[in-house]
Amino acid sequence: MSSALQTHSSCGFASRRCTRSVAPTPAQPRCSRVASFEGMRSVGAVHKCAQTPLRMQRRTALRASRNTPVVEAKQFKVALLGAAGGIGQPLALLLKMNKLVSELALYDVANVVGVAADLSHCNTPVKVTGYGKDDLATALKDADLVVIPAGVPRKPGMTRDDLFNINAGIVKTLVEGIAKHAPHAVLNIISNPVNSTVPIAAEVLKAAGVYDKKKLMGVTTLDVVRANTFVAEAKGLDMKDVDVPVVGGHAGTTILPLLSQATPKVEFSDEEAAKMTDKIQNAGTEVVEAKAGAGSATLSMAYAAARMAESVLLGLDGKDDIYECAYVESSVTKLPFFASKVKLGESGVEEVRGLGELSTVEQKGVDELMSVLEGNIKKGVEFAQTPNNEKL
Repeated sequence: MSSALQTHSSCGFASRRCTRSVAPTPAQPRCSRVASFEGMRSVGAVHKCAQTPLRMQRRTALRASRNTPVVEAKQFKVALLGAAGGIGQPLALLLKMNKLVSELALYDVANVVGVAADLSHCNTPVKVTGYGKDDLATALKDADLVVIPAGVPRKPGMTRDDLFNINAGIVKTLVEGIAKHAPHAVLNIISNPVNSTVPIAAEVLKAAGVYDKKKLMGVTTLDVVRANTFVAEAKGLDMKDVDVPVVGGHAGTTILPLLSQATPKVEFSDEEAAKMTDKIQNAGTEVVEAKAGAGSATLSMAYAAARMAESVLLGLDGKDDIYECAYVESSVTKLPFFASKVKLGESGVEEVRGLGELSTVEQKGVDELMSVLEGNIKKGVEFAQTPNNEKL
């Protein structure tokens, strides 16, 4: 990832009014800084701006470096919990390539020492160490960012919610460790069902007295990555330049792409929009079925999580205008958690953006997802508040 620290300013959305189900929060950001993670140039909102080809970006940066002093970026320790799994291993490789990472702590209950040994042979300067079942405290010590992909994957016929009884307990246990040993770290939760595991994490951190809403994020970036890919393919666009905000949650009908706010501007009939929305909502199921029991969306999830991690680290490094969609504590709707665009900074989530002006179809989608998402949140909160992880 030779250009991981290059950034580029770009045009943004004009201010949009909020619709009836949306709290009066700011609309989509006017501008954003774009991280140069290979294959990903739309960290935030961009609008009608031609992106400079990467080759030219590198040439320009090289010329500039000859005339300006080099400013070293901060480097951070990242702890990856569930590092030996299907998502964890490719995500670990991508994090090993990130120049913002100085130390990568890999934790899992089995097989992680071999993963760390393998990864440590890659000739990047990131220090890699593996930590087994009894070494969570050491893995978390001094971590700036903790990423949790731990848990079991979906199998054919399973929904993300079917994973709840197993993954909820895993997340609760890990977050209890984070509360003790890395209470100030930013926490990115990948473990499904994200709609419920994020509220679980919040309740655990509150009980420990260390909850900071700015530090807790559910990773919904894969929905954005898929939306960008599918829209670019449908409209014949360069997918590196496409940005589609995806709001709501991270399961089924709670995943709501805002196609009317896509960049560059694209036109969909109501029928086309409905088909595209369904394709994005069910993309994970498509992968699960295609793998026929051999796993779920591991590679694309690792890619999306690496993008989110880089955005968080860029924010922690003090870079301006870093935006991602994420599932966070929110006042955008009546629900306590909701995914929308957030501005990332040195404290984590610095600002939660509103939904902007929605199309009629999108407004209907928001209205319909609310009850489902509310139930997911309630389920997570009740699990976290149940003594001894008793099955509800």
